[in-house]
Amino acid sequence: MNIRPIRTEQDYKDALKSVSPFFDNEPQPDTPEGDYLEVMITLIEAYEARHFPIDLPNPVDAIRFRMEPSGLSPADLVPAIGRQNRVYEVLNGKRALTLPMIWKLHEMFGIPAESLIRPVKS
Repeated sequence: MNIRPIRTEQDYKDALKSVSPFFDNEPQPDTPEGDYLEVMITLIEAYEARHFPIDLPNPVDAIRFRMEPSGLSPADLVPAIGRQNRVYEVLNGKRALTLPMIWKLHEMFGIPAESLIRPVKS
C-alpha cells in the first residue's frame, strides 16, 4: 500500500487514478484492497472539501429543490409558510422566512435548517 497525503492537484489526480479501477470491481471490506480504497476515499474527500467546497443553497433554492422531486406545489407550502400570497412572496424572494416558517419547513419537508437560515442574496 502506497498511501500519501494529497497536497497538490497532481497528488489529487494520482489518487483518483489509483482508485478508479476499484469502482468497476469494488473490493470486499476488511481486505487489504478494501482498506486501501477506504483510506484513499477519505483522503480524496478531505482534499475535495478543502479545495472544492460546496456552498449551501439559499433558502428559496432549497425550498424549490425540495418541491421539484417531491411534486410539491406552492399550495402544499401553505401549512408551513402561511397564506398562498405569502408563499409566493417567499418563493420570489420578496419576503424573508421567519423562525416559525423555517422550523415548519424543516419539520414538514425535511429541508435542512442550515439552508433555510441563510440570507437571500438579491
